[in-house]
Parts: sequence; structure tokens; C-alpha cells
Amino acid sequence: MKLISWNVNGLRACLKKGFMESFRALDADIFSLQETKMQEGQAILDLPGYHQYWNSAEKKGYSGTAVFTRIEPLAVMYGIGIPEHDHEGRVITLELPDFYLVNCYTPNSQRGLERLAYRMTWEDAFRAYLQSLDTQKPVILCGDLNVAHEDIDLKNPKTNHHNAGFTDEERGKFSELLASGFLDTYRTLHPDTVGAYTWWSYLRKARLTNAGWRIDYFVASEKLRSCITDATIHADIYGSDHCPVGMEIK
Repeated sequence: MKLISWNVNGLRACLKKGFMESFRALDADIFSLQETKMQEGQAILDLPGYHQYWNSAEKKGYSGTAVFTRIEPLAVMYGIGIPEHDHEGRVITLELPDFYLVNCYTPNSQRGLERLAYRMTWEDAFRAYLQSLDTQKPVILCGDLNVAHEDIDLKNPKTNHHNAGFTDEERGKFSELLASGFLDTYRTLHPDTVGAYTWWSYLRKARLTNAGWRIDYFVASEKLRSCITDATIHADIYGSDHCPVGMEIK
């Protein structure tokens, strides 16, 4: 089974930059999007063979997630069941026969770390949500988690230390998630690969010089370790300031 995740940074804009061609070429069984920045129905996607699920933010043109799946889920849940966290369209959960698929767009701590305190509250609530699911069946979490975990996960760790996405607090919460029974699929299969990034600022031609960050992930329950056959970063695919990431399980 092939899974793809992509922060499209505005789906309507991405549709004008080759989204459908990339979607067809990637040929995923489950395709998850973050930062769709639209309400359902503002763009009509003709995706034969796929079930479509959308979670839009109450604020128009902001945040939002979507999942397109060939496998009809047993159930679909929107948000994590906590009103404080569920008005920005950040989470869609699909219950599938053998696992839960959780698509997430984690809140950004923002310039000046204005939203770091909220981010910490979110992290604890979201981790508890994943742990609760994991007691029922294995979990695959995908999405833009807005954190580069280790120095190897961004081009310039020293100059970005304490910036949003690379604070000790955010990195610590990701470590807590992994310690609670989950694994970072890309680093599990590619522990020493450098220059593997998924997001590049539009400023200073960062993508041309590969001055990027790895902030898009597939995280899986430890109990799925033996089932994971591949973890990929599709840095050759454009259309957003992020590139798609993928994993395959047997």
C-alpha cells in the first residue's frame, strides 16, 4: 500500500501548478493534503476511484486538510474531539481495517513564537489522542508537523535554533511522541541521509540551494515497524513550498 502526504500551501493555487499531474504520477492508495486553504466545494476534483474527505477551517483561506483514499474507511473523524483545537480544520482520521490514518497540519508557533504556548497545549492533547487510538489499532500519522527534529533535519541548525519549528520545546514534544511508542519512518529507514528536506522558504531561492527543512512526516506505531517497506521524499515535485512525502507498507 502506498501513502502520500503533501502540504500544498493552497490547493487552488497548486492546481494551477501541476497538482493533478503529480497526483496521477504518484499513484497513491491514500493521498493526504495539508494547508488546503479552502472550503469544500471551492475546487472540484475529479478523482475516479477515490473517496474524498475534507476538513476546512472556520476561517476562510486558512489551514485545512483533505484525504483522498481508494480504500473506503470504516469511519471518519474530524478533529481530535476538543473544541479548542478543532476549529482550524487540522486533523482528519480514517479508521481502516488494519490501522488508523491520521492526517495532521500542526499549528505553527509563528514569528516571534507568538503561538508557542498554544502549540505546547496542542502537542500534549494531540499526543494523547494518538495514544488513545493506538490502544485500539496501529496508527499512521502523516502531515506537516511543523518541526525539524534533529540538526540533520535542516540546512542551518545553528542559525535557526530557537526559531519556530526548531525550538527546544517543539523538538522535545516530537521526542516525547516517539518515546510514547511511535517511529519516524524516514529516519528509521534513512538514519544518516543528509540534505533530505521537505520545505524550502520562498525567500533567497532556498530551494535552488537546497537550504531546506524536513518538517513533513510519516510517523507510525512501533508495532508497524516490520510492515514498513519504504519511506520517500519527492523533492523533484514542485507546485508548493513543500514537496510530497511517502511511505509504503505491506
